Amino acid sequence: MADIVWLASYPKSGNTWTRAFLTSYLGAADEADINDLEGGPIASSRQSFDLAVGVEAACLLPEEVENLRPAAFRVQAREQGRRVFIKTHDAWTHTPAGEPLFPADVTHGAVYIVRNPLDVAVSAQHHFGLTTAAAVAMLCDEAHLLSHAHGGLADQLPQRLLSWSGHVRSWVDESQLSIYTIRYEDLLADPQTVFGGLVRFAGLDYNAERMATAVAAASFERLRRQEQAAGFRERSARTAAPFFRSGRAGNWRTTLTQTDIDTLLAAHGATMARFGYLDPAGAPV
Repeated sequence: MADIVWLASYPKSGNTWTRAFLTSYLGAADEADINDLEGGPIASSRQSFDLAVGVEAACLLPEEVENLRPAAFRVQAREQGRRVFIKTHDAWTHTPAGEPLFPADVTHGAVYIVRNPLDVAVSAQHHFGLTTAAAVAMLCDEAHLLSHAHGGLADQLPQRLLSWSGHVRSWVDESQLSIYTIRYEDLLADPQTVFGGLVRFAGLDYNAERMATAVAAASFERLRRQEQAAGFRERSARTAAPFFRSGRAGNWRTTLTQTDIDTLLAAHGATMARFGYLDPAGAPV
């Protein structure tokens, strides 16, 4: 049986960028096709669940779907011939039956990508077509449930996000899985070193030439040009904003109100300080 490396993150934290790098690195291609990325379909894919379980999720109660998701992941792992990467935005939680949603017996580890929640709020605002206040409220909602509906039946199963801090803690502290934590800001500063650590964590062969090629292929500008030329099927239908919109750190300074900032600091200050997003005086950096 193959095992899984989960590519886990709160939405809009760099998961797609990481997948673009992996696609290029594993395929030794000059450029990854953004519409055929490693790590897909996402762990919450309704179609993947239906195929693995043999029963459509639409025919089951929500609690039954949640209880069957770990079994679906085991089936997916069994059907793979190699170590497989699977993207997820779910928080690490337990099913109603008490089983971990992400089963350790078919898991190699998890790559957890964390990003300053001040910038996450700005990206979420554009991605989901929200006001900044609504995006901030989403990051502070301990019961937030994510599902992607494009009219009719959603193509993804509901995903429990928790709050931003709850999501981070669920993976990094509570999962008891082997975790390689990536800060989005460190990726911006030194992608070769950070992605090199990912390659080694995942047990892949390290090749310096392939690394340099894959890092260049996954540059934000190249990903954005692809989206402009051919579109990106993972872009939210809720907004006209491009998926690859900015790719920078610090956009919150010109977008969020002081109320937005104060709300996020009050809810997430301890976790932000832990990951270097606050200075010793408690101010955002």
